Amino acid sequence: MNLRTTISSMVLVPLLLLSAVGYAQSGGRKISLDEAIDLSIKNSKVLRAAHARIDQAAASTKISKQDQLPDLKISGSYLRVTQPNIDLQYKSNSGGSAAAPISVNQAAYGIANLSLPIYSGLKTQYGIRSSEFLEKAAVLDADQDKEAVVLNTIDAFSNLYKAKANLRVIQENLTQSRSRDADFANLEKNGLLARNDKLKALLQTANIELNVADVENNLKVTMVNMNIMLGLPEETVLVPDSTSLAEPGAIRSLQEYEQLAMQNRKDMQAIGYRKQSSQTGIKKAKADYYPSLSLTAGYIAADIPNFITITNAVTFGVGLSYSVSSLWKTNAHVTEAKAQLAEVQANEEEMNDEIRRQINQAYEALLTANKKIEVSRISIDQGIENYKIVKNKYDNSLLTVTDLLDANALMLQSQISLELARADAIVAYNTLLERAGILATTRNIK
Repeated sequence: MNLRTTISSMVLVPLLLLSAVGYAQSGGRKISLDEAIDLSIKNSKVLRAAHARIDQAAASTKISKQDQLPDLKISGSYLRVTQPNIDLQYKSNSGGSAAAPISVNQAAYGIANLSLPIYSGLKTQYGIRSSEFLEKAAVLDADQDKEAVVLNTIDAFSNLYKAKANLRVIQENLTQSRSRDADFANLEKNGLLARNDKLKALLQTANIELNVADVENNLKVTMVNMNIMLGLPEETVLVPDSTSLAEPGAIRSLQEYEQLAMQNRKDMQAIGYRKQSSQTGIKKAKADYYPSLSLTAGYIAADIPNFITITNAVTFGVGLSYSVSSLWKTNAHVTEAKAQLAEVQANEEEMNDEIRRQINQAYEALLTANKKIEVSRISIDQGIENYKIVKNKYDNSLLTVTDLLDANALMLQSQISLELARADAIVAYNTLLERAGILATTRNIK
C-alpha cells in the first residue's frame, strides 16, 4: 500500500454516521423532552410564585365578599371610680325626706353591636367584581408563565443536545486525527513522509484538542443549568433522547399566527380582565357619592353598684349615614380610577403591537432556520463531493496532505452544521407556537 492510499484510508471515514440522532452513552440518565418539560413545570420557581399570586388574588376576592357579611362588635369594661358628684335631676312627686347621697366607686358595662350593610352605592358589589377580574387575570398570567417555562425547557434541551452532538463529532474527529498522527510518525520513521507534513497533522490535532476542551466546558455548564431547571442534582449526567425532538410541523401563514396570538395569548386575555377591573374600579369610586344604609341591632348591660343596673337592653333599627365631604373628595378618587384605566388601555395597545413584533420575529427566525437546514444538506453533498475530488487529486500528486486534511475538516463541519440547524429549527418552531399562545395546547400540556 502506497503512502497516498494509506493517508486517504485514514481520512475517509463513515462520517455520515455523525448525522444519526440516536447515540448511546453509558453512565448517564436518558431523558426525553416530555419528561424534561414535566420536571421543569413541577420544579419551576417562576410557576410557584405565579400560583402564590393566584392565592393572593383569591384571598382578595374572599375579603371583598366578606364586606357583605354582618359586622359584630363586642366590648366591655370594668372601671374603678373616684368619689363623683352625682346630681339626679329626677325629683319624686311623693315627697318625703331627701334621698341619701349615692356612693359610687366602681362600674362595669358590656355592649354588643350588630350591623348589616344593605346599600352603599353598590360599592361592595363593585369591589367583589373587580377582585374577581384580577383573580382571573392572575390565573391567565400563570398559564402564560407556564408556556414560557415550556419554551425555556425546549431551548435548554436543544442546547444540551447540540452541545453533546458537537462534542461527539469533534471527539470522533480527534480520534481519527490521533490515529493519523501515529501512522504519520511510522511513515516518517521509514522515510515515506516529510517531517513538515507530519507536523502539520500534529498541529491540526492540537487545534482539535483545544476545541474539545471548549466544547466540554460548554457542555458542563449547559448540563448544570439543565439540572437546576429540572430540580435534579447538579452532578447528574443527562443524555437527551434526540428522538423526542420532533420535526417542525406544517407552517401556517404569518397572518394566521397573528390571529391565533390575539385569540389565545394568555397575557392578552389577562390584560382584558385588568381593563374590566379598572372599569369596575371607576364605578366603585363613584359609589362614595351615595349614602350608606344598614340594619343595626345591639345589646347593652351595665352595673354601677349603689346606683343603677341595666340588663336586657336590646336595640334595633335602621342606620343611615352620608359623608358630606364625599362631594368634593370623591372626585379625586374617580380621577385616579380613570387614570388607572387609561394606563391599562395603553398597556393593552402596546402589548398588541409587541405581540405582532414577536410573531414576525419568530416567523422569520423559523424560515431562516429551515433555510439553514436546506443549505446544510447541500453543504454535506458538496463536502463529500469536494473530498472525493481532493482525494483524487491528492492520489495523483496534484495536491498536498494539507489540502486533503482541509477537505476532511470541511466535510466534518457540514455535518455539525446540519445537526445544529435541525435543533435550531425545532426551537424556532416552538418559539413561534409560544408567541402565538398555542404551545401548551399543541404539546397537550395541562
